[in-house]
Amino acid sequence: MRNRCGKGVLFCLMAARGLAAVAPGVPDTMLNGLSFRLVGPHRAGWSTVVAGVSQAPDTFYLGAAGGGVWKTTDAGRTWASVFDRGPASIGALAVAVSAPNTIYVGTGQVTSRYDIAAGEGVFKSVDGGATFAASGLAATRHIGAILVDPRSADVVLVAGFGHAFGPNQERGVFRSEDGGTTWQQTLFVSENTGAVDLAADPVWPDVVFASVWQARSKPWLSYFATTEGDESGLYRSTDGGRTWKRVAGAGWPAGKLGRIGLAATHLLGSTRVYAAVPAKDGGGLYRSDDAGATWTRVNDDSGLGSNYFGRLTVAPADPDTVFVMGRSLRRCTAGGSTCEIFKGSPGGDDYHHLFIDPTNPARMIAGSDQGAAVTVNGGKTWSSWYNQ
Repeated sequence: MRNRCGKGVLFCLMAARGLAAVAPGVPDTMLNGLSFRLVGPHRAGWSTVVAGVSQAPDTFYLGAAGGGVWKTTDAGRTWASVFDRGPASIGALAVAVSAPNTIYVGTGQVTSRYDIAAGEGVFKSVDGGATFAASGLAATRHIGAILVDPRSADVVLVAGFGHAFGPNQERGVFRSEDGGTTWQQTLFVSENTGAVDLAADPVWPDVVFASVWQARSKPWLSYFATTEGDESGLYRSTDGGRTWKRVAGAGWPAGKLGRIGLAATHLLGSTRVYAAVPAKDGGGLYRSDDAGATWTRVNDDSGLGSNYFGRLTVAPADPDTVFVMGRSLRRCTAGGSTCEIFKGSPGGDDYHHLFIDPTNPARMIAGSDQGAAVTVNGGKTWSSWYNQ
């Protein structure tokens, strides 16, 4: 630029401005056919929830804290945004096993941070994410989990956290039997306590667990403030979420609890449940082998329970292995008693969700602060997060 102008870049800019001031205006027709395109930076953001499609092995979805829903059909090589006209904040996402083109999205993330955005309820797609339509529950504001009955895409449960900064009635567990056209609030604890997670027995899907969290954010406080409540806890349903009873089995921690992460599997004719429990006293990883009647604190690492992460994923083919979200993605074996780092950096420093294909456990997608990464070989290699 200096060689061309003789007096440097500043002189060139001043000269260009002078020419623009006297030059005639550019006709609008000269802009016809032009459109914007993304030139970067290609760097993903905070992914709160992920999902895959067993019937389409290379298809995965991610929901972002502030970036909507994205889809890949080539196992993470390329991604496309499919939810540009919906709320940006995503808290839950579920693909119907019986109808894989049916996708439910819960807007408004759930977290212990104060810098969050509320959503506008549930949205539904029946064409693989090509289009979405609002499906109610807008007043729930923040949705922590969605569970679709594997036998019918029309039967769905939603864990509604409710207003993060104040009381409201539209929180708890909601159930629909008509694909989200109408909803029934089947679990309500109080105007201060909302539902944040759901887990069902994969063999007996009518056995469902829901965790509830009594928390109140205050916008003038820094995030990661202590948020536990007396009403926080666990509920069980044996009729597919129509009715609920509070779980208070022997060994379950007492006192104020935080956001409880859940995972369920089937073992020896019963339901095994894992629960990551944040608590001032007695926090850690708990396990029940009798559907919540009794509990064992299998790991006393208090970092396994977190109000910020709050999700678990049990290995489909191994009831003794459960993955715990955290600053690293940890794989806990021997019934949860022994944990090791499964995935850390690169690709994440805060992991929020892991999907494992129940038909092929080598296929996974992990959601983290850096976006989402896909593996098709059990974690030996992962896709890039620089393409979202």
